[in-house]
Amino acid sequence: MEIITSLNGWEFLLRYLHFLAGITWIGVLYYFNFIQTPFFGSELGGTAKSAMTRGLVPNAMWWFRWGAMFTFLSGWTIVLLKLHAGVGLGDGYMTRILTGGVMGTIMWFNVWFIIWPAQRDFAIKSALQVADGGEPVPGTPEKGALAGRASRTNTLFSLPMLFFMGSASHLQSFNNGMSDAVYWVVALALILAVELNAVVGTGGRQKYLATVTGTIHTGLALTVVLYLAGVLINNG
Repeated sequence: MEIITSLNGWEFLLRYLHFLAGITWIGVLYYFNFIQTPFFGSELGGTAKSAMTRGLVPNAMWWFRWGAMFTFLSGWTIVLLKLHAGVGLGDGYMTRILTGGVMGTIMWFNVWFIIWPAQRDFAIKSALQVADGGEPVPGTPEKGALAGRASRTNTLFSLPMLFFMGSASHLQSFNNGMSDAVYWVVALALILAVELNAVVGTGGRQKYLATVTGTIHTGLALTVVLYLAGVLINNG
């Protein structure tokens, strides 16, 4: 019964919950960005958009936002357990896991404070009102565009986030004994620049979010840049 009588056992259960919640969250995120949004942009999808927004999207959003919440809570609980066990903030493992954790936290914020409110108060509400013979909710297109950029940004962040989560235990030569202060200045500047550009930037600087391909390529590029920053600063 070590699984429930030891700290390692509880950490494993938390990690198991973290995996389950994360797969649910990111799976629905990818469904929205790779399947639903392109379908809504097609001729057939356009005719089905209202019915799907009223019938399918609320259920999908429930799994989406609560998957994000349980991923967020379990992840940071694991970090606290690691700190309690004596793994210091300067440890390479912690640097790698927190790099992913910062992006995961921004993604969680986007879900709960940008994407879900836009869907709940504008897209879904507007679709219901129009179906009942009423008028669309004012501001729905603008809020929809903002939510779309936040969702694409979460897709972008998911690529380096998963890379750094995986590298925590399996890429020990990276970010190990490095200058954390320099690394974090570089990493946080890059991550926050991507997030701020998505939510408050102007159209010309957001073109990489216009397509799934552009989003994926930018996510991979950010992964490479953060990795190289860690390697070069570590070896500098």
